Amino acid sequence: MARLLDLRHVISPAVRDLVELANLTDFDRVTEQVRNLRGCTRPVNLTGWTTTTDQTTSTVVRSYSTADEPTGRLLTACGNRRSSRCPACSRLYAADTYHLIKAGLSGGKTVPETVRTHPRVFATLTAPSFGPVHNRPSGNRRCRCGAHHQEDAPALGTPLYPATYDYAGAVLWNAHAGALWARYAIYLRRHLAAHLGMTQKALNAAVRISFAKVAEYQKRGLVHFHAVIRFDGPAGSNESPPSWATVAALTHAIKQAAQNAVLAVPSKAVGERKIRWGKQIDVREITALGDGELTDQKVAAYVAKYATKSAEGSGTVDRSLVCHPCAGRGYLRGPDGFRDLCDDCGGTGQAEPLKDLRVQRHVRQMIRTAWNLGHLPEFADLKLWKWAHMLGFRGHFSTKSRAYSTTLGALRDVRRTWRTAQADRAHARAGHPAPDENTTLVTESSWQYLTSGYRPGEELLAAQTRHDITQARDQTARAKTEGEIWQ
Repeated sequence: MARLLDLRHVISPAVRDLVELANLTDFDRVTEQVRNLRGCTRPVNLTGWTTTTDQTTSTVVRSYSTADEPTGRLLTACGNRRSSRCPACSRLYAADTYHLIKAGLSGGKTVPETVRTHPRVFATLTAPSFGPVHNRPSGNRRCRCGAHHQEDAPALGTPLYPATYDYAGAVLWNAHAGALWARYAIYLRRHLAAHLGMTQKALNAAVRISFAKVAEYQKRGLVHFHAVIRFDGPAGSNESPPSWATVAALTHAIKQAAQNAVLAVPSKAVGERKIRWGKQIDVREITALGDGELTDQKVAAYVAKYATKSAEGSGTVDRSLVCHPCAGRGYLRGPDGFRDLCDDCGGTGQAEPLKDLRVQRHVRQMIRTAWNLGHLPEFADLKLWKWAHMLGFRGHFSTKSRAYSTTLGALRDVRRTWRTAQADRAHARAGHPAPDENTTLVTESSWQYLTSGYRPGEELLAAQTRHDITQARDQTARAKTEGEIWQ
């Protein structure tokens, strides 16, 4: 039937493609695939098959092949955590992060509820100064430039004196922030032992320090860390710490370690740098209950919020600036083995000229500094050119210690198990016998990446899905607000 349709009069390619999809043998399955993605902006297209077999009877219990799909492919969510790339998948990532952090504060997800009685704090560690910047001082004080800046003023975070701002130091600090945290964790135990008057070996045998942290970009383009830090017994969250492991002792050790942790970065090009934390250190106790205080829910929501953000909060771009054909080298190896100038970037190694980026001058200079430092032999291992769009930061945005709580992988496994159970129930409703609980099931599969994104017609269906989700979310919010008003 679709072959008999003459769609040449339809101007819109998206509408034309949607009509073609609607005339496939199973359009309901097409819409079902799109709806299942929950508004993902750039899904992964796969082709392949999977088969689950009863090892005892060699009976096929469950099978799937993209050959049976109307479009011949399977759409799966991209899973990108960045809200600037995929709001739908980032919301799911934020929800997982919330439950991960919340479990480490209130219990649940294999963590006992008694964990809420453990001493724990919410600490913020910032970057040092690399030159004065425009800011909004507390009270009625003015910025050093003499102006009262609004909260959204473009000048905030930019240098007062760009010519003397230490851009190399700022980029190198971002690049070593993750390593500084690792060094800081060592110093934290060291200072805690000294404060309590015991050896580190005795401390490690009596108490465990668990943490979960998230990185956030400041306006000036430097990362700082928010961390939940908790005392546990030596066995982890299942065991209470000793009575002498108090919030006061933890707070003291956090501040002392932040003042003394330092990394030395030798360099002939820009001089040796001392990578250390800034002077602004905030440590506050997390309370399980209380109105207006730092509670479990507020901390978990705060961390989850920043887990989905990237460097775009500081005004930079959310894409790599490396030329893909030449992988940033600026040249390609020709058939004769000689280096040929890359036609795509003209030998710069950049996917787009840095001077053409629609960013502030301060951000562009940080990107340019990261790019230039990355091509110095002494910083080659940092690959700063690869992370120039991140202003040099190359660490994970959210990390945790092993014993803090559950993992993101475990949360995803639970969802996967639930979907499999749903499929088995649907299989049983169709009249197929369910496998014996003691049966060993063997799964074989073969998958191949095809491309990313939607067909034009599918994009229209995805837009409708996003609209429906937004409408439902707004309606729920309105109902909650009205309920609070009437209470």
